[in-house]
Amino acid sequence: MTHQAHTYHMVDPSPWPLTGAIAALLMTSGLAMWFHFNTMTLMNIGLLIMILTMIQWWRDIVREGTYQGHHTPNVQKGLRYGMILFITSEVFFFLGFFWAFYHSSLAPTPELGGCWPPSGILPLNPFEVPLLNTAVLLASGVTVTWAHHAIMTGKHLEANQALTLTILLGAYFTILQAMEYYEAPFTIADSAYGATFFVATGFHGLHVIIGTSFLTICLLRQINHHFTTNHHFGFEAAAWYWHFVDVVWLFLYISIYWWGS
Repeated sequence: MTHQAHTYHMVDPSPWPLTGAIAALLMTSGLAMWFHFNTMTLMNIGLLIMILTMIQWWRDIVREGTYQGHHTPNVQKGLRYGMILFITSEVFFFLGFFWAFYHSSLAPTPELGGCWPPSGILPLNPFEVPLLNTAVLLASGVTVTWAHHAIMTGKHLEANQALTLTILLGAYFTILQAMEYYEAPFTIADSAYGATFFVATGFHGLHVIIGTSFLTICLLRQINHHFTTNHHFGFEAAAWYWHFVDVVWLFLYISIYWWGS
């Protein structure tokens, strides 16, 4: 290696942004094909390429940060700023769904029967499965914070246990939401209510699945002793994302499930 007189990481050329973009294109066009022509081939090819890209790209970043020492304090600061900006963009992503919901619900149009929920829609009881899901996500916020404190104090076994609990709670939330969707008395085609309900809660559910996958990778890294008491930004980023998912759910629960019903 040549002498490096700075603390920044000059990233080597990588094919993974290109394969990730190809996967995203195939998945979105594949979803359209599935909706309109009931064929999942293109979507599955995109999903496979996306999974392979994730495995190899994350492997490269783990190698850079854990074994090659590229994640210096300056680089970690840049990663932190990047994660903060990413979560900010996600806040505005969900803001659009809340805007659509409040636009439709605060002044229901004559087409909706002038009332909310619209005529003929039987909303879900907010004090049944939605309340249980709220408790599950709040509990997972506690366990992920416990995992963070365990990592910072060097308690390896405790961190493993807390992370495992968080992942199980995330999976439980996903199962409960899938059951709720299956038994819901309305569909995404049922006026503005069905559209805003399923798009907002569905995208939140997707974020829970993504966050669970982040935490699963962190658990594998924690088991392999990749994190130290002062060098564990990979976990911190996943924990920030998980807390963001928690907060969005609280707004969804209060707005769509409780107030909106």
